[in-house]
Amino acid sequence: MRKLRPVETVEGRIRVDVVGTLGRIVIDNPGRHNALSLAMWEAIPDAVGQLEADADVRVIVVCGSEGGAFASGADISEFDVVRRDAGTSATYEASNAAAFNALRKADKPTVAVIRRFCMGGGVGLAAACDVRIASDDAVFAIPAARLGLAYPAEAVADIVALIGPSRTKDLFFTAKRIDAATALRIGLVDDVVRDDELEAAATAYVARVTALAPLTQKAIKAAINAAVAPDGAEAWDHARALADACFRSADYAEGRAAFREKREPIFLGR
Repeated sequence: MRKLRPVETVEGRIRVDVVGTLGRIVIDNPGRHNALSLAMWEAIPDAVGQLEADADVRVIVVCGSEGGAFASGADISEFDVVRRDAGTSATYEASNAAAFNALRKADKPTVAVIRRFCMGGGVGLAAACDVRIASDDAVFAIPAARLGLAYPAEAVADIVALIGPSRTKDLFFTAKRIDAATALRIGLVDDVVRDDELEAAATAYVARVTALAPLTQKAIKAAINAAVAPDGAEAWDHARALADACFRSADYAEGRAAFREKREPIFLGR
């Protein structure tokens, strides 16, 4: 395992490590059920950037520290300082939005591996990922209305894209908690497994993704992002350029050769 540059704070840190083709962003604040301090929010874009720049990494997993919650949301205990008024709240919201956007815009597939608490900003992080796998003991809620605060508009849009406008309104209006089975039924997560099977399920999923063509995955992700959250013609042009690049790639030649030779292809992302 290669450990990359973490951001250390008094209350917690964002850990970054690489195991083979897997890059992990670990929310590490177990004393507060992996709540995220402002410094931790600010660290996430850098963590994503490190893994995006690492040629060995094929999939990025976001998870809580070992055996703990995914994320219990923002660390409310520091709000009287870092989110005390409109000005500081705007700065805080910008840090939230940058963290979500880094995951949303990552070229590589991103997977949220969720156990126990996934609250508030934790739901936002999970929704910004491409795929969500949860343990059967996971609990989800967005309690913004209990505090009288807002939620980044783009992060709301991520949740709408997953579960639709009506169910998103219900989660925000009521601040209610839902269990993993309900989250699966409404589409907030993509798979639910027993807690003791979560790591194996996530490992198997990552292995399946990394065995396939990364340029195809990158092109498809760009096309889907352009479709569900359009940024105008530029997003579509980018998606089409990535699709064209697939047909010029050595991986496409390898895929055809492997089919002819009745063997598993070896994709290198070029």
